[in-house]
Amino acid sequence: MSRATLALPSEATRVSAPKSSRARMGTVVTIEVVGHDRSARARRTRDVAIERAFAWFDRVESVCSRFDGGSELRRLCATHGVDVEVSPMLFEAVRFAVAVAEETDGAFDPTVGARMEARGFNCDYRDGAVVRSGVREEDPVSFRDVVLNESARSVRLERTLVLDLGAVAKGLAIDMAVQELRPLANFVVDAGGDVYCGGHNAAEQPWTVGIRHPRESHVLLTRVAITDAALCTSGDYERRVADHTAGEHHVLDPRTGASPRDVISASVIAPAAMVADALGTAAFVLGCGEGLALLEHHELRACLVDAQLVRHTTPDWIDV
Repeated sequence: MSRATLALPSEATRVSAPKSSRARMGTVVTIEVVGHDRSARARRTRDVAIERAFAWFDRVESVCSRFDGGSELRRLCATHGVDVEVSPMLFEAVRFAVAVAEETDGAFDPTVGARMEARGFNCDYRDGAVVRSGVREEDPVSFRDVVLNESARSVRLERTLVLDLGAVAKGLAIDMAVQELRPLANFVVDAGGDVYCGGHNAAEQPWTVGIRHPRESHVLLTRVAITDAALCTSGDYERRVADHTAGEHHVLDPRTGASPRDVISASVIAPAAMVADALGTAAFVLGCGEGLALLEHHELRACLVDAQLVRHTTPDWIDV
């Protein structure tokens, strides 16, 4: 079971919904469109929108991947001490990541790439090739070593470091895909359990999304109803470090160099997937108290699960 699962309307109320799935960004991306207009023109419009939506995942990966030696991000990380003009997409991704880092005082930090490599998260999912940047994990770096110049749209890395946009890039790709699908009104983009639900389902009701139980892989923790919003979940069960060190996984607290222990699952509902993904990761690191405070400050709905399997939710979180 993925982190989030769509609960479909009953067979009696369902209308045929075109669905397409493709491997993208190390996961399976599924796009589903609900509509009643079956004319040839409507089908062509729908098919073009779906193709353009999938294309964004390739484009974002070509810009923001730290595994692809030809990506724009890797080229940026090969420099330090100089201003590098970057594409609007990369600038926005780095700008947003740094903004979240500043707000959380480093609980979220995109400069953890070298440490992620050292933890075993250094294999290209496409061919299994090991990626080695040559940057030492011991070198003290932080988001404060990333200098942005908005007028010049440039980025300067003050030290040798590796940017990791993993908590930003997939959400950005989902958001760009959503813009292509927006004219279709009723649709879902599901990228490995991070979802955006537009409009309504085939029963003309808000979409119902199930959230995986963090300790029972085939059991739902809860379900929520959403429309025109994203739901992203981070869980400590997703990816463990290569040497199976107890409790260590893909979420890293940049301040300690270890995985957080207070939270084991964080689900966030936001208007945009990039916001839900990044702030959900930040809340995971901050813990239930500070994490919920951050999410409430941004008026986001959220459910955090602690190590004792106790749920901590924002006041506006509603199970269905």
